[in-house]
Amino acid sequence: MVKTWSADNPKAALMARKRAAIVEAALSAFLDAGYAEASVNHIAAAAGVSIKTLYRHFESKDELFAAVMHAACGDASDGSGDETTVPAWYDAPPAEALPQAGAEYLRNVLSADQLALYRVVTRDAHRFPELAKRYHEETTGGRDAKFAGYLDRWAIRAGWTVHDKRVAAQMFAALLKAHIFDETLLGLTEPSEADIVKKAHEASASMLTLLDDERF
Repeated sequence: MVKTWSADNPKAALMARKRAAIVEAALSAFLDAGYAEASVNHIAAAAGVSIKTLYRHFESKDELFAAVMHAACGDASDGSGDETTVPAWYDAPPAEALPQAGAEYLRNVLSADQLALYRVVTRDAHRFPELAKRYHEETTGGRDAKFAGYLDRWAIRAGWTVHDKRVAAQMFAALLKAHIFDETLLGLTEPSEADIVKKAHEASASMLTLLDDERF
């Protein structure tokens, strides 16, 4: 979520600009070199700040990478980088909400930055286990939590019995990503908006069937 600062607080505005510059430089560095080889000194230089300033904003390289992932998630139309933000589709009935949620999810995970960050994580996670944890916290975990929250709101009204809402959320994500994610990740296809909307509707129909059958 992008924060705005009033003109009467120039110090806060300057700090916000520096933080944004650091995150932007870090994104480029991580995508170009990977997590292991990206240098915080080079990131600071690219952002036009001192290394001391960088560490004033981020205590570690791990925290900086988390901020990069958080910023990338925040580009989604539902503001999914912020778990406290309630998506517009929360108030819609399931037949409308799931396709909307699914399309937003796919637009995010299939974006160039998200795919590139996923490649960074899978390449370096075996050497830096905290990467997988951070990736889950900043991307997968947040999106699953939003869908689980929707199930909390609608389970009674829809007549669902959902024993494990997190498992249900993970199943919905799996249905959405089936085929289209791997093919896009490997560069075999470049889905259009129409492809994304179609996939979201197909996955939503399957998910509604599972929910109605009380599979969770």
